[in-house]
Amino acid sequence: MLFAMLGSRDFKSILIQFILLLPIILFSLSIHELMHGFVALKLGDPTARNLGRLTLNPRRHIDPIGFLVLLVFGFGWAKPVPVNPRNFKNPKWGFALVSLAGPLTNFLLGIINAAIYGVFWGFYAHAVATGLTGFRLDLLSWSATFFGLAAMLNFIYSVFNMIPIPPYDGSRILFAFLPQKAYFAVMKYERYIMLGLLAVLILCSYLLPVSPFSWVADRLTELVATPIANGIFNALI
Repeated sequence: MLFAMLGSRDFKSILIQFILLLPIILFSLSIHELMHGFVALKLGDPTARNLGRLTLNPRRHIDPIGFLVLLVFGFGWAKPVPVNPRNFKNPKWGFALVSLAGPLTNFLLGIINAAIYGVFWGFYAHAVATGLTGFRLDLLSWSATFFGLAAMLNFIYSVFNMIPIPPYDGSRILFAFLPQKAYFAVMKYERYIMLGLLAVLILCSYLLPVSPFSWVADRLTELVATPIANGIFNALI
């Protein structure tokens, strides 16, 4: 992500996007982990609540390395919320529902932010078309940029976490369909699988012109925002 920003060679643009990105990243990571813990609590496991993880305070959730990787490459992770599946009536499916809660929350936030981005995009396009300049135009531009980045990052985080490979949330959902023996056989190698996947993703970020996660997030953002922006622009003309 930071590499893509640096590619613009526009220091002002880089600085503005970086300042806007920080609160978006902190909130998106925190609410992702909070929702894991919240759903676990509703299913009967108070572990996250007892350890103070049912909070939006990013200090309780941020993993320094995962945060840095997310900032630089556009994908990353937070401190996993501790869950004790033995407290669920159905441990395997309970764990799957807890795992789904985080990516689903980010996906919904992506839709909401993309819609708001579309609104500001429409007003900004109209302002440019009518010759508006100065602070009001900049404010519309910054607002559109903020919600566009928020949509993109939440979609990226949602899609990334749905990778069906341990230890990401998608694997917990997929493994709910596996027999118990196969489930534990795969989980035994979770750490090594994670390191291998991380190496592949970082390598791809160098070799590919656009991250596949960013590409999907961009398409989703446009899908939601474009009709809203066009509708507002046409209504104001």
